[in-house]
Amino acid sequence: MLDKDTVKHVANLCRLEFKEEEMDGISKKLGDILGYVEKLKSVDTESVDITYNPINLTNVFREDEVKKSLDREKVLQNAPDKEMGCFKVPKVLD
Repeated sequence: MLDKDTVKHVANLCRLEFKEEEMDGISKKLGDILGYVEKLKSVDTESVDITYNPINLTNVFREDEVKKSLDREKVLQNAPDKEMGCFKVPKVLD
């Protein structure tokens, strides 16, 4: 079980806030997680091949091909608002 100061420090780093009455439960849970990590460290993995992905995946992307693109005027034909050949949308950032 971790002490409350360590839990408060980790919570601060994670930008989390806990009530004082939650500290004992959080401390026990974090201690349990660290205990499991310690158990995993003791497992012998020397004979295990490195696995980057448990599923054998292959690249399914198509080859890039240069193709004629859509006509700009046709694309913008149904746009509710356009400006200088582009879609005009409401400003979302200051």
